[in-house]
Parts: sequence; structure tokens; C-alpha cells
Amino acid sequence: MKRAGFDKPGLPVLLLLPQLAIIGLFFYWPAAYAIQSSFFLEDPFGFGSTFVGFANYAGLMNSAQYIKVAGFTLIFTVAVTFLSLSIALLLAVKADKVIRGARTYRTLLMWVYAVAPPVAGFLGVMVFYQNNGPMTELLALFGYDFRLGVNYSDTAVAMVAVATWNQIPVNFIFLLSGLQSIPQSVKEAAMIDNRSGSRRFWDITFPLLAPTAFFLLVINITYSLFDTFGMIDALVKGEPGNNPMTLVYKVYVDGFRGNDLGGSSAQSVVLMILVLLLTVFQFRFLDRRIHYT
Repeated sequence: MKRAGFDKPGLPVLLLLPQLAIIGLFFYWPAAYAIQSSFFLEDPFGFGSTFVGFANYAGLMNSAQYIKVAGFTLIFTVAVTFLSLSIALLLAVKADKVIRGARTYRTLLMWVYAVAPPVAGFLGVMVFYQNNGPMTELLALFGYDFRLGVNYSDTAVAMVAVATWNQIPVNFIFLLSGLQSIPQSVKEAAMIDNRSGSRRFWDITFPLLAPTAFFLLVINITYSLFDTFGMIDALVKGEPGNNPMTLVYKVYVDGFRGNDLGGSSAQSVVLMILVLLLTVFQFRFLDRRIHYT
């Protein structure tokens, strides 16, 4: 069989140059600048900088506030990933069985995908508003005074709820597509072998969804770490104070509001290393347990 190729070796490089230029301009150059800035104590007004070595990193490791933010980021990421995947899986299983009104049912579940994270944050503020928010008034009937932006735990719950709600449609679309791609013959054979619906799902259906689930696991972790920035900024109303925040949002607060450019750069480098290690762990260890058909 004849293999497709290029007559001139320079043509593939030429075709890749636009993409490489974009990656270099918007990823490698900022990353390199962040690494360089993390070793300096920079004047917020741009009058100079002082080389301090690893002092910025040592300050992070000795900062109780940074450790607290890192702990919340871990809890936030795990909670959003687990809830959004589990709820989306439940909805996808139900949608796969719906016959009458299936398109309407699926459309109602997918439309949230069009809502950007900042807009989702503003909707969350409306839902959890202290004076007349629907969820706040509902909780008040049970005697609980929900205080968004004032109480640490209340704000954390609102963040997880809004982030989960905004991510469910993406997971739902992929999981539903995965369910519908399972051959009907496999489903019929499973019904013959096992009459229990739950056992059929966990023994047959879920293993066949493993590649899709692994892909969504990576996507959801990335979403929780980075894409929730606008949503968090809207929920804390631009005044983080003692409210919970993620590591990405803390980089913004310290760098652009606290004018601690060196410290925020060190936080960016630490975050890049954590994401790199997490990605390597996912593809080296978790991906080995996934069987692609």
C-alpha cells in the first residue's frame, strides 16, 4: 500500500508554523517569563527587580494561607469532578432509555452548555442572593441562614454547586454518545446473561464506557482547576477576603491586586508542575487500566 507523504521536507514544517507560533506566543513565552519572574522580587511600578532565588517558593511553602487555598482547590476539584460526572452519568442512562419526547429531554439537559462560566457565576449569585435568592429563601424555611460571600462554607458550597451545574451538560453529551455507541447485540446478550439492570450496567455497560469516562476525567479536572476562574470571580464579587478561592484565582489576586508579581509567578510555576505531574499520573497509571475496543 502506498503511503502518503510530502515530496519536500520543508512543507510539513511550513504547515505547522502557524500553530507553533500560536503555541509559542501564548504558552511557551508566558511560561518562560513566569519561571524567570518567580526568581525575582519585582517592583509593582516596573522600576526594577531584585534577584531573590527560591525565596518566593519558600514563602509559598511557609504560607498558611497558600496551604489552605491548595487544600480547598483539592476538595473543590474532587467534588466538582465527582458530582458532575456521576449526575451526568445518571442523566445519560435515563436519556438513553427515553423514547417519547427524547429530543426535548436531551435538549433541556444540553442547553446549559451554552452558558459561559462567568455567566454561570452571575446566575449563581442570583440563585444564592442573601436577600431574595430562591435557594436562600428555600434554606431559610428550614432555619438556615445562607450567606454567600460572607460565610466561608456557604460560599464553598455555592461554588461547587454552580461549577457542577455548568459542567454537567458536557459530560452528559459525551456519556450519552458513549452509551448509544454500544452495539445493540451486546445489550441483548447482557440481558440474557443477567436479569439485574444494575449488575448489567456495572459489569457490561460501564466497562465499555471506560475510555469516555477517562477522557472526561481529564477534562473535568482541567475544568475545575482553570475554567472556573470567571465563575469564582463572579461569586465572590471581586472581594475574595476570607472567602474560598482556587490556586488559579489566587494567582490573579496576588499578582494583579496585591502587585506581588514574583510571588504570583512562583504560584503559576507550582501550578504548572502540579498539572504536569497529574497528567503524567493519569496517562501512565490510570490509562493502563482502560481497555479500548
